[in-house]
Order: sequence, then structure tokens, then C-alpha cells
Amino acid sequence: MQHSNIVGGSTAKRVISCPGSVKLVQKMPPQPSSVHADRGTMLHDVISRILLDQGVVIGQFKHKDQLLTQELYDEKITPALDALDEVDPHGDLVYEVETRVGFGDLLPGVFGSTDLVGRIGQRAVVLDWKFGDGVVVDAVENAQLMFYAAAAMRTDELKWAFDGVDEIECVIVQPPVVRRWVTNKLRILQFEQELMTAVMQAQRDDAPLAQGDHCRWCAAKPICPQMTGAVDRAIKQQVINMDVDTLAKYLHTADLLEEWIKDLRALAFGLLEKGADVPGYKIVQKQARRQWVDEAHAAKVLGEDFIESVLLSPAQAEKLLKKRKLTLPDDLVVSVSSGTTLAPVDDPRPAVQSFIGLSKALSKL
Repeated sequence: MQHSNIVGGSTAKRVISCPGSVKLVQKMPPQPSSVHADRGTMLHDVISRILLDQGVVIGQFKHKDQLLTQELYDEKITPALDALDEVDPHGDLVYEVETRVGFGDLLPGVFGSTDLVGRIGQRAVVLDWKFGDGVVVDAVENAQLMFYAAAAMRTDELKWAFDGVDEIECVIVQPPVVRRWVTNKLRILQFEQELMTAVMQAQRDDAPLAQGDHCRWCAAKPICPQMTGAVDRAIKQQVINMDVDTLAKYLHTADLLEEWIKDLRALAFGLLEKGADVPGYKIVQKQARRQWVDEAHAAKVLGEDFIESVLLSPAQAEKLLKKRKLTLPDDLVVSVSSGTTLAPVDDPRPAVQSFIGLSKALSKL
């Protein structure tokens, strides 16, 4: 998947919200790939080949160190294809997959790669596969999908999908869930103007910077003045004397600061691995953990008294039953919280009555 180093589908939200991030990101060293990213790339390749009738061989198809296993196919690819049937129940969808799209002379050098663009009657469809398990991705006002729609409308190979259509449907398939949002050309053209304004601003030396949810995946967090300034202010603030309004404000940025710390350490580690000098730091071996040289031989030497057999966890049992096309009986398990935790007010879980508040309520009885 190729994307512009100015702005692409996955970075459109960040660039529109924070044009100054473009030049900061370009100063950063290339980000190393991860196991999760490699697995996602492999799964994208698999489903593209299937939709192109090229096929794949389970147990042989791989990307880097990621192998397509039967378990992974059943967990990700099968529900993704089922989700596509929900979008196109009658098989009327005409589509192209993995197509490079761009804005031509309007935004030179800005391009991306679509997962799927197609058409059903008078509706254009822009679909993106999300194979990660972590962050839930919504389709409503999704900047990545609007980027692809706007670029596809200006790409000769895909203009046919948008000519004369009444609606444009943006679809996120995050197996096994499908999230859909229907919009129109006017909204996509409005987004295009927002993107064009942000790209023009990004070229200025004083391009504006802004903190927000878009910072989460920004590679430039370790050197961003907005983030380093927030850290400096947080260090100087005495938490014990903080009023509740200020506390709430800092909690809102706490996750961003934790991500900043994580990325800062990753940057330092990467530089040290390449032989650079980071004053005051070095790379060392992690704490050693003892393990058997040969587990079977150790069991033979020590005897049966040292071998334990335990029941699988509910999650492990459910996974095993799924392979056998069975379900875990509901009456065998119960969900027990391990305790309480802090969450934003828009978290869907109900608030827990505090002990103090409960005591006050009981005292009135």
C-alpha cells in the first residue's frame, strides 16, 4: 500500500486538524514495521487476491514472517467476506481493489491506495478493511474514507463509480462488524476543500499545530512542541493542590502523554540500535527468566509430582470450541470484574456508585 508523505488516507484527519505535523513527521526517521502491521498487510493481500479470483493457499501464503493459517483465515477473512455480502446481498457490486488514487494537479504529490471502490446502481461504495483488534473505527465522517472518495472521483480509472450517482456509501469492515455511512458528492467536495486548505497551510514555516485525538498515531510526538509543552506544564503542576477542573483537563491529555512517552522511548531505542549516542542511555539485556533446556527431559527427571494439569480459561476453551464449530454454553461462565478503573464520561459502561456516595445515600434511609 503506497501513500503520499504529505497526506494520505490514514493521515488525512491529522493533517486537517494539525497542518504543522506534516513537516515534523518528515523530520522523523522511518518508522519500523510491527508484527501487527505485517499481519494487517498480509490479510489485506489475501482478501484482495480472493476478490480478484487469484486465490491463496492457506498454510503457505505469507508476508514477511506472517503466515496465513486456517485459524487466522476463519477469524478474519471469513467474517470479512460475510460482511461484504451484507453490503452487497444480491451480488450487484462492480468494484476495483487496491487502486492508486490521487488528486492530480489540484494537489500534486497527494495520493493513496484504496482497498475497494465500486458501485451498486446509483450508489458509489468506498470500503476499507480494518483487521486490527484494538481501536474501533467508525464510518461516520471518516476522514480516510472521504479522502479515498475524493481522490477516486479525480482518478480516471475510478470515475465511472461516481458518474451520475446520488449517494456515496463509506464502509468500514472490521470483522465481524460492518459500519456504514451514506453521504453525497457535496460533502466529499467540502472535505476536499478542507484537505486542500490544510495541505497549503502545511507548506508554511508557521503551519499551525494542534493537540487532539489525531495525535495518537502521529510519528512526530517525541519532537512536537505541543506535546513537549504539555509535558513541561504537567511536570511543573503540583497534582495534590490541583482543582477538579484542572484535573479534568489534564486527564483529557493523559493518554496522549502516555503515548508520547512510549514513542519517545521507541525513538531513543531505535537510534541506539543504529549506533547513535543518546547521552545517559544504553541498550541492555532484559531480565533473564529461567526456562527448561528440554521440557520433556526435565519432566522425566523430576517425575509426575512436578506436572500439573489445569482447566483451560473460558477464552481458550471458546477458541478451541470454535474450531470444532461448537459454542461455549452460557451457563458455564460468568463475567467478574477485576476492579474499578477510570474512564471518560462518554464511555458506554455505567458509572460505579462510589463508597462515600453510597454511605451518604444509606444514611438518609
